[in-house]
Amino acid sequence: QRGDTLPGLLARLAIGEADTQRLLRLRETRLLRPGTIVTAEVRAGTENEGDLVWLTFLGSRDTMVRIERVGQGLVASEQRAPITTRTELKSSVIRSSLFAATDAAGIPDGVAIQLADIFGSDIDFHRELRRGDRFSVVYEMHSVDGRPLRAGRILAAEFVNQGRTHRAVSHADGYFAPDGKNLRKALLRSPLELSRISSGFGMRKHPFLQSWRAHQGVDYAAPAGTRVRSVGDGVIEFAGRQGGYGNVVIIRHDSRNSTWYAHLKAFGRGIRNGARVAQGDTVGLVGQTGWATGPHLHFEFRIAGAARNPLAVPLPAGTPVARHDMDAFLARAQPLIAQLGLLANSQVA
Repeated sequence: QRGDTLPGLLARLAIGEADTQRLLRLRETRLLRPGTIVTAEVRAGTENEGDLVWLTFLGSRDTMVRIERVGQGLVASEQRAPITTRTELKSSVIRSSLFAATDAAGIPDGVAIQLADIFGSDIDFHRELRRGDRFSVVYEMHSVDGRPLRAGRILAAEFVNQGRTHRAVSHADGYFAPDGKNLRKALLRSPLELSRISSGFGMRKHPFLQSWRAHQGVDYAAPAGTRVRSVGDGVIEFAGRQGGYGNVVIIRHDSRNSTWYAHLKAFGRGIRNGARVAQGDTVGLVGQTGWATGPHLHFEFRIAGAARNPLAVPLPAGTPVARHDMDAFLARAQPLIAQLGLLANSQVA
């Protein structure tokens, strides 16, 4: 339990003082964290009352720690935990927020986060959710000895937002609509996971020069040190200091599209000229370098060298399921879509 001490835990298990001291000296018992379930067999009603026979708990990296009596001492060992995976089917209705709805249905937070990520290109989960929106989800749940361990990946999901139905099926390393369309855009709309816009695209009064000039990007207000992510796969064209931009990263995504990330406090690990980055990789941290009156990210989207409004430019779609892989995709997708249909019908009933 939170605030527990190891001696207090061992006392609740009725382990005697001698074995308690032995356990305190073992390196493995330092792996115990709040929420860990500890199971033990302890002798009782004999002259050896309080002696530990064995004790087990799930350690880090999905290993099962076992401590058992050998002679007069205790010996610890670790082995891979016997993890089993089952499929869970859940549905819920939005009353106030996504997390409140998943909590009400007993759906783990990790699944809620995946839902927001899968449908994030089509639904703004901060502004577009409405009371009465509903969703169904089929996901993996990992357990050890019948006890839930953690949620796995979503296998399929349906989200009905403002009357529009969105469906997703997992395939390879992504999520696709039932017709094979990739739900992940080739480029994300925003380089920050959650922030507010402090200065939009277009004409504005320059904070340093105090004259009206075209603002060629969007400024996102965020605390210094906030992670800045690449909006798409690409190659670092420039990473360094550049005039009023301060510390800036320029990523070339393809022959036409490039993005700029300016005023950074620091660069991400491995961010250097010529390095390849994947969508979502950390390119740097929000800062106040160059011409900046406070910590924020200046983000530019350029097409063929011309600055375009990142909030309005059409984003290129991700690669759909390959034609030669379509039969295998449909064979996997159709049973999952049928399960989503059953969930939706049972919810209506």
